[in-house]
Amino acid sequence: MKHDYDLIVVGSGAAGMMAAITAARNGNRVLILEKLARPGAKLKATGGGRCNLTNTLPNETFMAHFGKNGRFMAPALEALDHTKLTAFFEEIGVPTHAPDGFRIFPLTHNARTILSALEEEAARLQIVLLCNHRVTHVMTDATGVTGVATATERFMAPHVILATGGLGYPMLGAEGDGLEMARSLGHKVTELFPAMMPLQTAERWGAECRADTIPKATIRVNLPKPKYKKLTATGDLIFTKTGIRGPVVLDFSREITPLLAMYNEVPILINMTRGMHADQIYRHLKASHTRSPQNSLLEHLTTLLPASVAAQLSILCGADPEKSFSALPGAVRERLVQMLAWTPMTVTGHDGFKMAMITRGGVSLKEIDPHTMRSKKIDGLYFCGEIVDLDGPCGGYNLQWSFAGGHLAGQMLQKPKRGT
Repeated sequence: MKHDYDLIVVGSGAAGMMAAITAARNGNRVLILEKLARPGAKLKATGGGRCNLTNTLPNETFMAHFGKNGRFMAPALEALDHTKLTAFFEEIGVPTHAPDGFRIFPLTHNARTILSALEEEAARLQIVLLCNHRVTHVMTDATGVTGVATATERFMAPHVILATGGLGYPMLGAEGDGLEMARSLGHKVTELFPAMMPLQTAERWGAECRADTIPKATIRVNLPKPKYKKLTATGDLIFTKTGIRGPVVLDFSREITPLLAMYNEVPILINMTRGMHADQIYRHLKASHTRSPQNSLLEHLTTLLPASVAAQLSILCGADPEKSFSALPGAVRERLVQMLAWTPMTVTGHDGFKMAMITRGGVSLKEIDPHTMRSKKIDGLYFCGEIVDLDGPCGGYNLQWSFAGGHLAGQMLQKPKRGT
């Protein structure tokens, strides 16, 4: 059986839905094919179900958080930055706000609100959405794209957008099938790594600190090469039975997982004293002792850290937490202060893509036109969302990119030329 459309979008996530809606608003007949039973499975899980859509950063700063590849998204952000994205959602009935002045959410703080609004807009535009349809390959001829095929049907169109995502969250349908399609069409796919996930460490003392969250912790890589020492992240840190997690770890894991593939283990340093240096920490503890000389070392340390963490670091340094700060030998005091300034740990592993929210790597940006999201290799083929080699930290970065990239692909699609 054969069906004809102007555009076929493979994948019904944020990028795919936005691409389809934008193209349909331009007068195109659009089909979305989704392999799962319902659309937008990963979108519903975004931000713990709260759906942090985007953030309030200006475009230049926003792009910088994606690293060296960030400039690629300049045309997409020019077409749909955070102000235009929130205006779009307002238009389709989803008011948004930024309660912390940075992260932007739907007022409901419910991802289902976003997905429902996108589905309703797609229905209004008469976009055909077919679920339980797994695309096996993109069909081409000498002129370019001709459509896509499933196991039982062919769907014909001169334009196809692959918005299938990466490998993160396989329980939500991520299998890398779109990446395999891209490879089969001659596109290069960069090495893929799991990102935005907890990390495992060689040290186990953190298991005693699981009840406490460390705010504004800074993590940096402690490998010899200067370029690695520049890798840092700051945010809330949580210890686990086997390692570390929390927003700062989710952000930083995208830098760590490629290094683990090279070095097997990655030494890191963690500042848990809100950026205080060793001399500042020493002066703080000395002043605290002067004010309250009767207090124990642990009581002084809890002015900087939760008691569970303070106790563990004291033990690591050979300092009795029940003794007075002044009673510590000089060498022990020095060790403790240095440990408080930069606590060493060693990252040894992770749980792979099954715990990864996003994928680092994807279709090479060198083979995609940033002004259209169109393949430079095959006429009529487009990419958007997580399938391409762009990933950002937590805080609405990746969803904004998905919406913006999808919008650009749909916007730049040529309007159909139909006979009279």
